[in-house]
Amino acid sequence: MISDQTRAVLAATLPAVEGALDDITPNFYQRMFAAHPELLDNLFNRANQKIGTQPKVLAGSIAAFARLQLMPDAAQQKFIIERVAHKHASLGVVADQYPIVHEHLFAAIVEVLGEAVTPEVAAAWDELYWEMANTLIGRENELYADAGVTPGDVWRDVVIGEREQVAPDAVSFTVAARDGALPSFTPGQYISVQVPLDDGAHQIRQYSLTGAPNDPQWRFSVKLDGEVSSYLHERVFEGDTLHVSTPFGDLALPEGDAPLLLASAGIGCTPVIGLLHHLVQTGDTRPVHVLHADRSRSRQPHRGELADLVDKLPQARLEQWYENGHDAGDGARIGFMSLDDISIAPETVALLCGPAGFLSSVRGSLLAKDLPEERIHYETFGPELVRVGGRG
Repeated sequence: MISDQTRAVLAATLPAVEGALDDITPNFYQRMFAAHPELLDNLFNRANQKIGTQPKVLAGSIAAFARLQLMPDAAQQKFIIERVAHKHASLGVVADQYPIVHEHLFAAIVEVLGEAVTPEVAAAWDELYWEMANTLIGRENELYADAGVTPGDVWRDVVIGEREQVAPDAVSFTVAARDGALPSFTPGQYISVQVPLDDGAHQIRQYSLTGAPNDPQWRFSVKLDGEVSSYLHERVFEGDTLHVSTPFGDLALPEGDAPLLLASAGIGCTPVIGLLHHLVQTGDTRPVHVLHADRSRSRQPHRGELADLVDKLPQARLEQWYENGHDAGDGARIGFMSLDDISIAPETVALLCGPAGFLSSVRGSLLAKDLPEERIHYETFGPELVRVGGRG
């Protein structure tokens, strides 16, 4: 826990730091990548750096953690730590990398804020940084121990056994271990995939596992969107080798028999596919309401598989929305997903998967229907902006 003196300094300086984060974070990344270019090539998402979304993630995390020292919310703090720690573990982040971030972040803060960073202010934000860093390091080490690996040692080579086109712009890969067996995973988790690019960089993206946890092989789907997915679409086929991580991710099916609401959009259906496979294989009998939104029926990934899995569950039903309605088919709705006429039991647990705009809309609709916030969980695709006051 940070000291009372630090908490008082944070309260006085947080507005200024928040107001300057749009200047601090680009400065920080420029400094760090100049000193450690390998981090940009082999760890951070270069595309998100170019469009500015990655710095916003850092800014949101720091501001959220600082505010949680002033307005404690144990559930929100746990959410932030869990989400970041799982992402870090999937990248093989280790404790030795935190001092690198600290050095260049604080140099950026001093340059942007200038004389406002007195020794007292610097000491307070230093204490905050290491409070957050040490909490993350501890949780990441727990995740590594649970996975049976030494910290950072999450990578393995797998062999492509099957490649399937599951939509015009989405491909599914089934992979097997080169030696021995693949580790098990929790339904809803993801793996990182690292690919070598022509300029020598090794970029990483995360993809949800769509098979059941007891399957001897892993399966994941890739939508064509960016340099890593382009590599996978254009260069990876049966018999090829991929470099992938141990599974991580904090989206999980709740225990018990409460009704489930699984809502997804686009390629966000992939965690839902994995969750449904587990429900089918375990003979789960709880009520399951599956909602999916897509641009069109013809471009929907895993369309037939989604319907088939819902049909195999005794108390499951599927509703779908298509922006382009000319090929919507019988029973589908036209336009964006709307929950206006969807009944939500108060004991429902909702799992949402998709892009940030979709998540915000559906989450808002669920809250408007008086579903308690602690019953709403989500997995977002793309850089995530950590929200103060909203739980995952």
